[in-house]
Amino acid sequence: MDTYLVSVLNGLAMGSLLFAIALGLSLVFGMMDVLNLAHGAVYLAGAYVAVAVVGDDAGMAAFVLAVLVAAAIGAVLGGALAGLTRATPHHLDQALLTLGIALVIAELLALGFGNDVHSVAAPAPVEGGVTVVGETYPVYRLLVIGFGIVLAVAVYFLVERSRLGSVIRATVADRAMVAALGVNTGRVLIGVFAAGAALAAVAGVLAGPILGAQPGLDEKVLLLALVVVVIGGLGSVRGALLGALLIGQVQALGTALLPEYASFLIFAAMAVVLLLRPSGLLPDRTAVHA
Repeated sequence: MDTYLVSVLNGLAMGSLLFAIALGLSLVFGMMDVLNLAHGAVYLAGAYVAVAVVGDDAGMAAFVLAVLVAAAIGAVLGGALAGLTRATPHHLDQALLTLGIALVIAELLALGFGNDVHSVAAPAPVEGGVTVVGETYPVYRLLVIGFGIVLAVAVYFLVERSRLGSVIRATVADRAMVAALGVNTGRVLIGVFAAGAALAAVAGVLAGPILGAQPGLDEKVLLLALVVVVIGGLGSVRGALLGALLIGQVQALGTALLPEYASFLIFAAMAVVLLLRPSGLLPDRTAVHA
């Protein structure tokens, strides 16, 4: 039972990271109709920022600096991707373009950091552990769970309850009408793209002490993010959260109880959801593909 509860906490930590990664992908594809396969590469760039800035230095200042640098780099990459994909309205063209960009980014990172597995130290103030159900559990992972909760609440109120969120949803519903009212819809697209990419890069930093950084991690993360988006529903903040928590639990419990079938269980969960709810668990009805 103790092992089971620890696995649940691990699933919550992984789900929080997946939520930060998949949220931008869901909003950009579901609300803005842009298929971005470079999202995993942006995450990996954030992870290598953590390697370069933090490394074995467990200081909180270095970790915060890595988060800020990664967010800035992610926003710049997201803005650039938004500009490039505006000229390619077809999904196949977007997929090929962003996949090519992802390969370039991954290759540049491999040239700069090598093909070794790099670890990142957790900040010293949260490096230890606390006793949970009789087991020692890392404080840092609890912090990651808290980050996921705060992010979910903040993004929900931003998208669903703020004026900016109203502009974004109106742009999705009727871009021509919003443009006629004087809103620069191009800037809205770039802003959403940049914010989503910044979140992915920040998630790369936060996942550093848990997953580290290595070539190929971008592909695994992108695949998991796509599964989360499909399960949750395109363009849905609540759907991305629910899908991320579900996949986090399936992965953690599968690894603990049935390690040889852990990868299979993730796709089995997606298949079951698609059979019962083809549009996802909580799709956004204003999304382009909803």
